[in-house]
Amino acid sequence: MASKTFTMTFFSLLISSFTIIQMAIAGDPDIISDFIVPTNVTTIDASFFTFTGMRALIKSGPPTNTTTFKAWKASSAEFPALNGQSISYDVLYFPAGSINPLHTRVRATGLLFLLQGTLQVGLVDATNKLFTQTLQAGDMFVFPKGLVHYQYNPDAQAPAIAIAAFGSSNPGSVAIPTASFNTGIDDIVLAKSFKTDVATIQALKAGLAPKP
Repeated sequence: MASKTFTMTFFSLLISSFTIIQMAIAGDPDIISDFIVPTNVTTIDASFFTFTGMRALIKSGPPTNTTTFKAWKASSAEFPALNGQSISYDVLYFPAGSINPLHTRVRATGLLFLLQGTLQVGLVDATNKLFTQTLQAGDMFVFPKGLVHYQYNPDAQAPAIAIAAFGSSNPGSVAIPTASFNTGIDDIVLAKSFKTDVATIQALKAGLAPKP
């Protein structure tokens, strides 16, 4: 019963949220054809323009056995028909107390629509000014292209669900913690950059290392 209720609620909100796509700022170059056909595709029919990757989410609802933020993506990688269309889409699930850590979208502005729950969001502009907001269900928040930002579910009991639209078929994402501490940058470079010592940098790297 709970799954059926979630499906009906989520589906109705998903339909109404399609306007988000139209509001996302386009970031891809214009194409000179109606759409781009991948080189390995020889026949185009309606299936090419259809993405079914969200069906499992609609049928079963979000996972209940995880405490970690999760995103279901529909970008050009998952949905090739989006290539050249300046559109992509994420469904975001925030278990109680979870976070989408500091990151930046390098090729697109993002527009987030909160469907359920509460989110604390923030972004930092080029002058290092922090803008924060607590969102309630039904609110939207725009993350300008290239700016560092985050989303956090402060509720210790209830999850949050959001939809994000991007003005690029391949918006790209750079996670600040991973890019800083899990890409092989020299410990001394990091210690000097963050004005700390090598031992602290090594502890941070250990905490961010992939779990076996």
